[in-house]
Amino acid sequence: MNKKLFVISGCSGVGKGTVLKEFMNRNSEHFILSVSCTTRKPRAGEIDGVNYFFITREEFEKAVQEDKFLEHAEFAGNLYGTKKKFIKQKFEEGLNIILEIETQGALQVKKKMPEAVLIFIAPPSFEELEHRLRGRNTEDEQTIQTRLHEVKIELERSKQYDYIVINDNLERAINEVEKITRNELEG
Repeated sequence: MNKKLFVISGCSGVGKGTVLKEFMNRNSEHFILSVSCTTRKPRAGEIDGVNYFFITREEFEKAVQEDKFLEHAEFAGNLYGTKKKFIKQKFEEGLNIILEIETQGALQVKKKMPEAVLIFIAPPSFEELEHRLRGRNTEDEQTIQTRLHEVKIELERSKQYDYIVINDNLERAINEVEKITRNELEG
């Protein structure tokens, strides 16, 4: 059976992390979660090589110049990217890979690896997502407006994805991602 790269993206506040965490809990024997590089500082509890590979901006920019990334992007002032070597190594180990990245990077992956399967986790509606973001009560109005602007861009980019999963019910969304991956692997 061929090993595949699945790319999962979704708008801020859509619940993609929750969908992905439960998907991995149920399917960890068949998939590995890719570990990206980033220039941002580790958050409390994050472990280098597990959550991210934490590298300097200089190291990151050198890797870009040497074409070592499958994809890379800047987000909120920090650089993020997926090393080609990591993906190649995991395929050689016989693993299917899940890559959780934003839409800009996902479309770069699709150009370099057309066989990659792109899955977008979408909100039931723009209004529902705005309600969820405001309901968190963790960000000021300017931050919410910035996020909502990004959501519109991401929703537009999602039209280039292979699949769109609406997260209006967590269990159904997880089941849909499982069905997509199973069909693609058997396909």
